[in-house]
Amino acid sequence: MEDKVVKVCVLKLGAIGSSIMLEYLLDERAERQDIEVRVYTTGSKMFSSKYGEELARKALEEDYDLYIVASPNATVKGPTKAREVLREHGKRVIVLSDAPTKKIVEELAEKGFGYIIVTADAMIGARREFLDPIEMALFNSDIIKVLAVSGAFRAIYTEISRVIEDIKRGVEPELPKLVLKKENTVKYGEFKNPYARVKAMAAFEIARRVADVTTEGCFKVHEKERYIPLVASAHEMMRIAAGLADEARELEKSTDTVVRKPHYDDGTILYKEKLLEKPK
Repeated sequence: MEDKVVKVCVLKLGAIGSSIMLEYLLDERAERQDIEVRVYTTGSKMFSSKYGEELARKALEEDYDLYIVASPNATVKGPTKAREVLREHGKRVIVLSDAPTKKIVEELAEKGFGYIIVTADAMIGARREFLDPIEMALFNSDIIKVLAVSGAFRAIYTEISRVIEDIKRGVEPELPKLVLKKENTVKYGEFKNPYARVKAMAAFEIARRVADVTTEGCFKVHEKERYIPLVASAHEMMRIAAGLADEARELEKSTDTVVRKPHYDDGTILYKEKLLEKPK
């Protein structure tokens, strides 16, 4: 009997830092033989239920073993409709989203959805006077560094890999129910140096608070003389957070204690610390 190949479907509605690299976190060297991953996206648009329904029905044309619906604020109509359509067809669904989705975690659990909520995956400063394509790219590059170093990305691929392993073994998986905050996130970071750990915690917490400032600048303040500096200051906060994350990584490198956990081609997650050793 051949080993089961697990078919994973990623639905992206809009963009969050956690979703940009998602499919690559599951197969970083394109060598895994145990999974097939397909990505469906609405691009940056996400609010209308029309987008969510069309995307879900397109994804249902293939019979995937696991569906991941990734979006900002999963309480709004687009991602809500996408996951509900998938649930109506009896599919396994994990919701990957940001802090506003904390409001509905009990509802998600009651309806049988898994969820991974990344509280530091902050909203961008989406004011036309400030945000152009280059600023958007720079903000996302900073948030990717924070999520990568702090442990958030490792939490995401570890939890999804656990589900995939259960499906491969023919066991109905327990879908994740995880809200990532600063303390449990850095546990996934597996820092050996305590100063690296606290720098990573600081980076995560600053990134989390960026959303407070961008929300104020985008939705609560209406005078451009006020909201432009607000969203610009939020992006400066994210830049500083990325710098702290970089410092944390450098501290671990200086003592040759960077934890690396690559996938083997059968999906097994390996482990190493020393740069010149082989992962086991």
